[in-house]
Amino acid sequence: MSKESKRREALVYHAKPKPGKIEVIPTKKYATQRDLGLAYSPGVAEPCKEIEKDKNNAYKYTNKSNLVAVISNGTAVLGLGDIGPEASKPVMEGKGLLFKIFADIDVFDIEVDTKDPETFIETVKNIANTFGGINLEDIKAPEAFEIEKRLKEELDIPVMHDDQHGTAIISAAALINAVEIAGKKMEDVRIVVSGAGAAAVSCTKLYKSFGAKSENIVMLDSKGVIRKDRDHLTPEKEYFATGRNIHTIEDAMKGADVFVGLSIADIVSPEMLLSMSDNPIVFAMANPNPEIDYELAVKTRKDLIMATGRTDFPNQVNNVLGFPFLFRGALDVRASKINEEMKMAAVRALADLAKEPVPEQVNIAYSETRLNFGRDYIIPKPFDPRLIAKIPPAVAKAAIESGVAKIPITDWQAYEDELNDRMGSEDKITRLLMTTAKRNPKRIVYAEADHLDVLKAAQIVHDEGIGIPILLGRKDVIIELMKEIDFEADNIEIIDPKDDSQKKTRDEYAEFLWNKKARKGITYYDATKLLRERNYFATVMLEKGDADVMLSGYSRAYPSVLKPILQIIGKEKGVKKVAATNVLNTAKGPIFISDTSINIDPTAEELANISIMTSMAVKMFGIQPIIAMASYSNFGSSTDPNAAKVKEAISILHKNNPEIIIDGELQVDFALNRKMRNEKFPFSKLKNMKVNTLIYPNLDAANGTYKLIKELNNTDSIGPILMGLKKPAHIFQLGASVDEMVNMSAVGVVDAQLKEKKKTNE
Repeated sequence: MSKESKRREALVYHAKPKPGKIEVIPTKKYATQRDLGLAYSPGVAEPCKEIEKDKNNAYKYTNKSNLVAVISNGTAVLGLGDIGPEASKPVMEGKGLLFKIFADIDVFDIEVDTKDPETFIETVKNIANTFGGINLEDIKAPEAFEIEKRLKEELDIPVMHDDQHGTAIISAAALINAVEIAGKKMEDVRIVVSGAGAAAVSCTKLYKSFGAKSENIVMLDSKGVIRKDRDHLTPEKEYFATGRNIHTIEDAMKGADVFVGLSIADIVSPEMLLSMSDNPIVFAMANPNPEIDYELAVKTRKDLIMATGRTDFPNQVNNVLGFPFLFRGALDVRASKINEEMKMAAVRALADLAKEPVPEQVNIAYSETRLNFGRDYIIPKPFDPRLIAKIPPAVAKAAIESGVAKIPITDWQAYEDELNDRMGSEDKITRLLMTTAKRNPKRIVYAEADHLDVLKAAQIVHDEGIGIPILLGRKDVIIELMKEIDFEADNIEIIDPKDDSQKKTRDEYAEFLWNKKARKGITYYDATKLLRERNYFATVMLEKGDADVMLSGYSRAYPSVLKPILQIIGKEKGVKKVAATNVLNTAKGPIFISDTSINIDPTAEELANISIMTSMAVKMFGIQPIIAMASYSNFGSSTDPNAAKVKEAISILHKNNPEIIIDGELQVDFALNRKMRNEKFPFSKLKNMKVNTLIYPNLDAANGTYKLIKELNNTDSIGPILMGLKKPAHIFQLGASVDEMVNMSAVGVVDAQLKEKKKTNE
């Protein structure tokens, strides 16, 4: 994708379908006059009176308990500098988005038009009653130090300048683990800090809280080593001034154990790196280009432990590992501040989490065979689903123990369950899917590429490296549409099955199809005729190995697309009936629903087989399937044949496939409501488990359910994913969106990867 295309894509993303990235959504009913009377006048008077009696009731009757202000004056926007309050708003909205998706915290972003610290402080104090917490963002030093210090002293809600403390928390966790791996002790390591801004000062202070000694620390700014004999030092710099005979970065690096960079690119040379001690630790966190290039650094020192701020190298120091979870824990105990004890608790929790076994979906998301605690894995990954249940409880406990919490938590297991239910423990499934596909892209034939939306999807797949598109359709139309959307790709194959230029290939494919189906009623003439139809052409391409994945269905009825797939591709060994599952990315995590597209009224044995195939499909996403078989009855409460077949299917699975975690028959509310299910059916094999997969007894129920959820909740859907075929062929829903087709493309690629691996292992 060209630079101009990327620029336009970024602008369209922020502008369409509505400007901005966040919105306010009502949390109460508002359909009737009664609802509106409670929401506003006269009903609203009652909570107002209660809050007037006790201001703490604002947490009970308003959104204050889950609302954080992201506040900036735009004087130090990352990578952009002093761009002003209006220009900083997209960044602040983006921060709000991260708060929501990682910790379910609501945000109002506020851009303050002043560079005067006193005016800024007074503005924040005057609006602070609205919020449960304040996140200061992108405010330049040294003003940022005074602003945060004053607001923490003068407000009774948590205040944090993330630019200072976010990086400090994440890098401190990484440093604790790196020092352990290096076989050293924090109180002994000699540390060089390049940079003396808000982040560098906060980082170094936090390192001291974990044992680093002042006499072992050398800090540099743009003028060089910060020494005691330098004039006009700020109080922050004076705190770290050294009296040692060190005058240059080269001097500082000799024999150093740790380098922490929060400055500019390429200031560390290989010679400096070689002068460091054994097992050196280098945190080169300048963005986008670190203080020393990662590849150069690891080539220079084989014993190096290195972290950067970048996503494409191991050990990324990413603030999103900290601020959402720190505020989540602080809000949940109504803390009056974020103190050192809470920050240190977050550091310890992060450091400890890196030592625990990594869930498979994290390995898949980051293209790893197996992440293990060590030089290339010293801190958790940002999309680790365990963060939400690990960091906030640690922070909340520290707040309670240090006396800044206003409400206690007594049942910590219930709190962890609430956190997991709040976010969904597997809510990063789309990213995981895309990352896995990009590891080994496959050739994807799009049978309807002369439709604009299909072509847009193919463009994204090409540009993002998800797959290699092969475009079927009217060539002149495809070329014209490619120009229209700036789809530049010289290596893209475009095929029109009806064009005379394809006669040789078409005849070859017809011969192949005839030989394959001659005893099943297809003549050679039939085959030549069918091969002019693009779905047959695409399916034969896949069967012959001229493509790895086949996708169609955008403009055709589902049965008409499925027919050539079943005719030509056929079922995998041991599969009696092909089935389909859909994934819905809900607020509580992904839900898999089967069978959504094919089997109208499956038997008990067929339901069991659908469950087995669905279990395998769920694992394809790196998720442990927890399956409930849905019905209108609960565990034998009805003897009707429809309920009885579900019971029989469960019996078959419990007997023949005990490794699959499944139970039923269950009504859907009991299946999804863990508390209700535990109370009523404590004997269930699903006790205390969060169900992520539903198997329905018939097509009506499954198809209706997934489409109802999709439309009512504006939920992303991936599917239908065909299960049980020999080769990766999948069918779009009629009129699928561009995003849905991109997702299905990634599914097809991952499916092809797994089938290829299975064939290799046979």
